Amino acid sequence: MVTTHNSRSAEERQAEAEALHASIVEQVQQLAESGQWRAFLDFARSFHNYSLNNLLLILAQSPKATMVAGFRQWQAKGRQVRRGEKSIKIFGYREKKSEPVEGADEAARENMRVIRYFPTLSVFDIAQTDPIEGAEPLPENPTHQLIGVDDHGVIPALSAHLGTHGWTIQRAAIGSANGCTDPKSHRVTLAENLAVEQAAKTLIHETAHIELRHIDDVDEYRAHRARMEVEAESVAYIVSGLTGFDTSAYSVGYITGWAGEDVTVVRDTAARVLKTAHALAEIIEFHW
Repeated sequence: MVTTHNSRSAEERQAEAEALHASIVEQVQQLAESGQWRAFLDFARSFHNYSLNNLLLILAQSPKATMVAGFRQWQAKGRQVRRGEKSIKIFGYREKKSEPVEGADEAARENMRVIRYFPTLSVFDIAQTDPIEGAEPLPENPTHQLIGVDDHGVIPALSAHLGTHGWTIQRAAIGSANGCTDPKSHRVTLAENLAVEQAAKTLIHETAHIELRHIDDVDEYRAHRARMEVEAESVAYIVSGLTGFDTSAYSVGYITGWAGEDVTVVRDTAARVLKTAHALAEIIEFHW
């Protein structure tokens, strides 16, 4: 589906971009002050950190799993695994010391051999559970994927722009990320399962990383990742707004998380964000 864009002067576009930036600052502040994001983070952190092998086992058995826990762990969180649900099998870790030899002295007891073993454990995804009546409801994730079917002219415009600079764009499976940019191969990858509108927003985000030179130095990106993610998603929110769609359902939570619930970083990056947003919005608008 193609969306047409009305021609605006540079001044009009800049004024609208500034209003959108002020809006994202206000929404991030409101989310941070509401405590919703903090409550969700605390809830998410209450889940066990599984090893890579166990994560692969979980995904192999339940590709759509998001949060998993044991039967009684879910009960403690106010949810009940539904009768008849098939468990996801993972490996646990236990260790115990060997039984002491009768008559062994204290030194021998301290040096008893440690036996390690890996029992099979059963866990369940949150989708296999229901709330227990009277229990506190679980905190809701404030970041929601976009589900629209219109790319608002973003994908062809930015694909053409990136193509002139040697970049290729592809859709592929990339784990839990929505998108990633590889500076070595000059390739931008959008997750294959994204709705069209989410893919458009993600392409703006990844293009912003490129235009802001975030990926020129990998070590620099790692050292300042939070600020750079705030910048890229702020650009995505503003450009999307200028292009005709609202990404606040996703962007506000995403920015709040990377900003550490502190709007200072959102305000402090305004100049760079607005300059980049203006340039990308112009590319999209004049592509048509």
